[in-house]
Amino acid sequence: MTRFYLSTIGNDAVKTAQRYGFSLEIAEFCYAANLDEDYRRHQQACRQMMAPFGECWFHAPFSELCPAAIDRKVRQITAQRYTQAIRAAEDLGIHRVVIHGGFVPQVYFPEWFHSESVRFWKKFLASSPAGLVIALENVMEPDPRILRDIVEEVDDPRLGLCLDVGHANLTGVPLFQWLEICAPRLVHFHIHNNDGKSDLHAPLPDGVIPMTDFLRQAIQQTPNATFTVETTSCERSAKFLQEASLL
Repeated sequence: MTRFYLSTIGNDAVKTAQRYGFSLEIAEFCYAANLDEDYRRHQQACRQMMAPFGECWFHAPFSELCPAAIDRKVRQITAQRYTQAIRAAEDLGIHRVVIHGGFVPQVYFPEWFHSESVRFWKKFLASSPAGLVIALENVMEPDPRILRDIVEEVDDPRLGLCLDVGHANLTGVPLFQWLEICAPRLVHFHIHNNDGKSDLHAPLPDGVIPMTDFLRQAIQQTPNATFTVETTSCERSAKFLQEASLL
């Protein structure tokens, strides 16, 4: 099993993944317009990137999308975009998709967000492929229980969690507490570092997160989970993982 992946937001992702034995997380369709405009061209570019690798991850679009949107039309376009993303992933032979949880503080009451997200995901998964894996990623969620509780109530093996450690590090809740609470439902991680104040998506050794200790504990607690380095350049992070004997 490939444990480590590089997001294609990294300008050196493909060559670094080949050098260190990683695979890729395809990020070209984070921008939803790429699902509509010149789709075949974007698809072919992704196929070329993926050619040297095995199973990849796929990152769905996220801007302005929320499964618990108050506006029903926004919820409809959210479902449409997620459906498009899953089909795009399938076109590429990918069956593992990262989707943002969608919580926005001071916009959604947590109780509303929970109940409406559960309703959305149960309906969405009812018509989704059997072999699909969706990993809900924390972005602005201030507490690890928000997405964990949604996944637990939906209770579908196709729906798990993606712990973005950089985002979690900005919440004030200790990062190891995020890991402890989410571990039973974790299938994937996004890893990058920061200064505890801004979402920098910095290389793994560049920040206040004790990345070696965290990753060792994460691997121990979630032995079947995978990890994507989500930085704009990848070489230093890959070298860091190699030197820390984590590969």
